Amino acid sequence: MPTTYAVLSEGLEKRFGAVPALRGLDLAVARGTVCGLLGPNGAGKTTAVRLLTTLLRPDAGSARIAGHDLVREAAAVRNLISVTGQYASVDGDLTGRENLRLFARLHRVRQPAARADELLERFGLTEAAGRRAATYSGGMRRRLDLAASLVRRPEVLFLDEPTTGLDPAGRGRVWQAVRDLAADGTTVLLTTQYLEEADQLADDIALMDRGRIAHTGTPAELKALIGSYAEAVVTHPDALGAAAAVLDRLTGRAPVFDRERAAVGVLTTDPTLTLPRLVRELDAAGVPLLDASLRPPTLDDVFLRLTGTAATSRTETGPVAGPVADSIAGPRKEQAA
Repeated sequence: MPTTYAVLSEGLEKRFGAVPALRGLDLAVARGTVCGLLGPNGAGKTTAVRLLTTLLRPDAGSARIAGHDLVREAAAVRNLISVTGQYASVDGDLTGRENLRLFARLHRVRQPAARADELLERFGLTEAAGRRAATYSGGMRRRLDLAASLVRRPEVLFLDEPTTGLDPAGRGRVWQAVRDLAADGTTVLLTTQYLEEADQLADDIALMDRGRIAHTGTPAELKALIGSYAEAVVTHPDALGAAAAVLDRLTGRAPVFDRERAAVGVLTTDPTLTLPRLVRELDAAGVPLLDASLRPPTLDDVFLRLTGTAATSRTETGPVAGPVADSIAGPRKEQAA
């Protein structure tokens, strides 16, 4: 029977000895959408994916994948899903075309040659189809791996770190492939260490922490939970106190100082605080203003605020630094009294 959700779990639990990996996983992924499953290391993401793809059996709880019971109908589930890990599963000694034809024959796809050629064209690999996969760039290998996972047209595709190790150009090509899949009706459950990737691709995000789903929503909804960052940069550090007093009065929160930049800022969830209003209030207080800004948070900011842990993506984009990080994670600089 058709259902609204391609993935629906309730109270999934899994222990490894005395260690609980999942403590009641409740997850709902609508058909034809991309869901980003995020969380700090040890949150339970890998265990969740292994359970939802029938590689592990849950200790408690239930789940339905593409309308089938995860435990009682495991064989049916496996026939309707594909899983792509962060390491390519294709054979480097075979050409791109040979790899896809092999996968098609293994899955008993009708007209395997035609299906292989269709996927090669879809993923921009036609010109390289006759080359050994070992000669492909990292981005090409990942696209070939994605193509192989789609040979039998899965209803649900599980992508584990699909762009790890790729350069920006290769990452962009994989992103476009994922967007195309969702547009064609494939449901995608994505785990990634790159929060920008989740921001770009995911219709919804499920943020895991300590074996449970702690927060769910669209990227915009999650960002709205922590508000915007209002900042004033003054002409001289002596004016920071006056600027901080204005921000404190407007938001009711203690601002964070960055004396090296002669800046002070604060997170706010007040929808009435606009940039023109901020500038007017600072000007009315006689603050010698060099610059003012009111910007939305990034998904990195959300991750840090809601989990209290820096995301792994710091290794790519650099550590969290600056006023937003200070305001969310706790000040490393002097706070207003």
